[in-house]
Amino acid sequence: MQLKLLDLIIIGLYLLSTVVIGIYLKKQASKNMESYFLGGNSLPWYMLGLSNASGMFDISGTMWMVYLCFVYGLKSVWIPWLWPAFNQIFLMIYLSVWLRRSNVLTGAEWIRTRFGDGTGGKLSHMVVVFFAILSCLGFLSYGFIGIGKFIEIFIPWSYVGEYMPFDLSPEHVPYAYGILFTTIATFYVVMGGMLSIVWTDVIQFGIMTVSAVVIAGIAMTQVDSETLMAMVPEGWDSPLFSYDLSMDWTAYIPSVNDKISNDGFSPFSIFFMMMLFKGFFASMAGPAPNFDMQKILSTKSPKEAAKMSGFVSAVMFLPRYLMIGGFTILAVVYFSGDINQAGSGFDFENILPMAIKEFVPTGLMGLLLAGLLAAFMSTFASTVNAAPAYLVNDIYLRYINPKASGKLQMRASYIISASVVVISTIIGLFVEDINSILQWIVSALYGGYIAANFLKWHWWRFNGHGFFWGMAAGIAASMIFPLVFKQTLELYYFPLLFLVSLIGAVGGTLLTPATEEKTLMKFYKTVKPWGFWGPIKKKVMAVDPTFEGNKEFKKDMFNVVIGIVWQSMLTLLPLYIVIREELGIVSTAAILIITTLILKKNWYDKLPEEPPKVPEVVDQEELATSN
Repeated sequence: MQLKLLDLIIIGLYLLSTVVIGIYLKKQASKNMESYFLGGNSLPWYMLGLSNASGMFDISGTMWMVYLCFVYGLKSVWIPWLWPAFNQIFLMIYLSVWLRRSNVLTGAEWIRTRFGDGTGGKLSHMVVVFFAILSCLGFLSYGFIGIGKFIEIFIPWSYVGEYMPFDLSPEHVPYAYGILFTTIATFYVVMGGMLSIVWTDVIQFGIMTVSAVVIAGIAMTQVDSETLMAMVPEGWDSPLFSYDLSMDWTAYIPSVNDKISNDGFSPFSIFFMMMLFKGFFASMAGPAPNFDMQKILSTKSPKEAAKMSGFVSAVMFLPRYLMIGGFTILAVVYFSGDINQAGSGFDFENILPMAIKEFVPTGLMGLLLAGLLAAFMSTFASTVNAAPAYLVNDIYLRYINPKASGKLQMRASYIISASVVVISTIIGLFVEDINSILQWIVSALYGGYIAANFLKWHWWRFNGHGFFWGMAAGIAASMIFPLVFKQTLELYYFPLLFLVSLIGAVGGTLLTPATEEKTLMKFYKTVKPWGFWGPIKKKVMAVDPTFEGNKEFKKDMFNVVIGIVWQSMLTLLPLYIVIREELGIVSTAAILIITTLILKKNWYDKLPEEPPKVPEVVDQEELATSN
């Protein structure tokens, strides 16, 4: 076992601090549902931004991205577009403003503002709650697998088992560790809600940033550029690509070629175009109903929502890619022999914990492990907070017990949070690896989400029935297609998935009556989206001649393009710094400065000044009557 007493003390102090924060904030968080799920809309945008960045700095994702960087080099910066990573740019430019203007508690509650309380609204409400819970369970299972595999490297069961009254087979050890740390994370989020999450996330992000800088420093001290380039194939140090990857590992680590083939990312140009196609529509669909959406709804105003989303990219990518780059070059130089010896049986997702165990000194290892545990717990906690927000606010209070007292609502939140964790843990027991569940979440499940949620913002005629059938068709296809196309990367059948969902959405809309004009007019006047809203715009202006529609489509799209370039430079610059590629450092830094100045003038300075709004508390008695 590599961990020393000092490392264990640091980790223990961190875990204890999260529990203390949860207990300390319990009273403030339990005032009402807004305090518990949105922090009472009292938190500063920069704290929410740090919290959101910390939630995305997750351990499973970092393990996955270190393996990508090892195998694909600087071309790996494009692969997270599977999420897509640049959805944060669409949010910062305009979608966070639109979402926050709606002034609701959850994404499912947002459905009422768009589709009303009729049959279509109720159907769409139920399907988005189902999707939210399904995606939350998927992300929780994904995190559960990552933390178990990670901890097993540092604390072998042969050491722990001596003090346990039971024994575990090797394949069950990661699950045992996963259960332990998910239990701790569940405790502090259940106690303190959004307030607890944000405060612990800020601490966690500080730990991760310090750790990232130190790891990059260690890597740059121990590995020189010439040694690194002698151990990787031509093109590894360039983000540019042609039709194919043109990266041959045969003379270095032949098993990497097998990994590239199994990943299915080649031909890379087609893979890239598919990511861009999917990513564009996925980003315009807006955030999925998860912790990202909850952080946006937790801001004080639409302007702060936009600033928060922009701040996420600004603070997250530099430290995260310093860490990824540092661990990658250490692994390339020092682990190539071990990987060659293991052959095709090597698990590339274990590169990160192996590198930590080998290169990080005592004391710093405790800090780094605390930081990576923090990253896991941040993502896990934020997701645990999002799931009960839907089940309590959108199911329990709407359909089961509309007159529930505040104490009963909080008790239901505690029980549901714990139940969600238990169910996701059971699912995690049947998941083979991080990459398999990640591919299903980002390509299949989210692929079925896109069509209906793209249309809801941009087409006035789109109604609740269309949303329900579009989402239902997409979710069903996301579960069936992986069984039909077993040997196909999920991304490649996305167009078919999108088409099935689109047919369901358009067909369901045109075969049913339009949403009530009153609901559409209120939504359009409040949110002010651009798109195909002509008939509703005319009706709003007939009632309020002073109203002006949204004419910022061209400006927003220009800023989105600039923003994507800006974000890409934030990922490339730290990697160029770590491998000490001077031309790359200078060129990316120059482009980063230019795009930052453009965004400052054309986006930041033009953010709308709107008064802060607190989400409306739904009148449960009225809601019960309407149901």
